[in-house]
Amino acid sequence: MQRRDFLVGAGATGLLASLVALLGGPSADAAVRLRPPGALDEADFLSACIRCNRCSQVCPNDCIKFAPLSEGLLQAGTPYIVPREQACMLCMQCTQACPTGALRPIADLPAEIQSKVAMGTAVIDTQLCYSYTGRTCGLCYEACPLQDVAITLDTWETPTIHPEHCVGCGLCERICYHIPQAVRIIPRT
Repeated sequence: MQRRDFLVGAGATGLLASLVALLGGPSADAAVRLRPPGALDEADFLSACIRCNRCSQVCPNDCIKFAPLSEGLLQAGTPYIVPREQACMLCMQCTQACPTGALRPIADLPAEIQSKVAMGTAVIDTQLCYSYTGRTCGLCYEACPLQDVAITLDTWETPTIHPEHCVGCGLCERICYHIPQAVRIIPRT
């Protein structure tokens, strides 16, 4: 094999590998994205979202980020939230701004939010949580917009998450001052 043929073949292989990665399915990181409130199921969301950024433009908490191109064309430009950096305050403005219905409109009413928002579920690591390890905290409870519904406190301020009522806004994950955080939001799948 001549050097030129080798270089052409290597270049073509590299280009093909790049295209496969770009056009391929979602990466492992993309599969665990926390979508904004009102998001359709993932497959429907990906086909309905036009990557217009309107959800981010109206977000008063500046919590909506966009997936990079490195995650593939299916994911690139789609909105997601990283609660540890900035959680969703459940204002529902993003759901009103979405022009395609990728984020279903939800009124800024507690009953509507509780029944229609399902971003994910909070999970507490009792090995890390201060309230479970001999100290008291209660910050996750104080941050939750659905106190005594999605989260309750027991003796010594030990929090209990009620998954059937947790909307996954991430305010509890954001406020947790344990490093690494003792409470995390698991995105819906």
